[in-house]
Amino acid sequence: MNARHCRGVSSVKLIIQIPCYNEEAVLSVTLSALPRKITGIDSIEWLIVDDGSQDRTTEVARMHGVDHVVSLRRHQGLARAFLVGLEACLKAGADIIVNTDADNQYCADDIPKLIEPVLAGRADIVIGARPIAEIRHFSLLKKYFQRLGSHVIRVLSNTDVVDAPSGFRAMSREAAMQLHVFNQYSYTLESIIQAGQKGIAVTSVPIRVNAPLRPSRLVHSTPDYIRRQVLTMLRVFITYKPLRFFAALGAVLVGAGTLIGLRFLYLSFTTGGPGHVQSLLLAVLLIIIGFFLGVVGLLADLIAVNRQLVEKLDWRLQKIEGRLTDDQRGK
Repeated sequence: MNARHCRGVSSVKLIIQIPCYNEEAVLSVTLSALPRKITGIDSIEWLIVDDGSQDRTTEVARMHGVDHVVSLRRHQGLARAFLVGLEACLKAGADIIVNTDADNQYCADDIPKLIEPVLAGRADIVIGARPIAEIRHFSLLKKYFQRLGSHVIRVLSNTDVVDAPSGFRAMSREAAMQLHVFNQYSYTLESIIQAGQKGIAVTSVPIRVNAPLRPSRLVHSTPDYIRRQVLTMLRVFITYKPLRFFAALGAVLVGAGTLIGLRFLYLSFTTGGPGHVQSLLLAVLLIIIGFFLGVVGLLADLIAVNRQLVEKLDWRLQKIEGRLTDDQRGK
């Protein structure tokens, strides 16, 4: 079902959102490239989330005709700004939301290509895949870990996403209502894993990039970026697959404890003497911890089920609110 029919509307509204933090120097370049007309879209609006900027970001946005400006009183990070933007887009009646960066990294001319799978009803989330191998300012190490990280995300999310860290993405209204990002560092990886776990249709399309206007603020160094992304993937996996994680870890400890216990029995019967009691103590300790982790996994799984029910309730409430808003607007 395409975007026009999914809400029973006669027109399709696209809102392009841009999270911003002290982007006075580059925002005008990004905004000047954004489209106001796209085939298949009846209206296009722009929205920026000013994440506690201390410069003239908001003033620059208004000077360039931005339709919606959401200002946060203090800097809360990219992930929070992304979520606030989604909420504002939904309240403004968006049928499709495109997220892009304020530094003009992504080619705005590819927005029609990005939203086409959503318009056609083939996907609810579309990730723009950058030509990583051709980006000159990416080091070889960064390119390698970009590919490796995207491969891991594909496995964890059961999707075919090519460029998982890409922030250039389009999503349907239904998908936006179901996303809940808990990580404060970035939304890119967690939202894909979450979408895959929820059965949301995700796909990728190739896009182009522009020359960098400023250094990345998200990636201070490659080791720090890798550490943060690994922790994000681990946290999200534990959040959505707690029983599998704790059961696997517990099974490893129980297995190790069992092997050490068997070694103790073997040495006791073959060599005798009290010299191997420490092995018995270690074996018992590992087995107890392993069973404890199994219990933790069961409890975490019950909590995860409760969280899913709460998220479904939130999604239904948003749909009800959306219908009421549509009725008030006469759609």
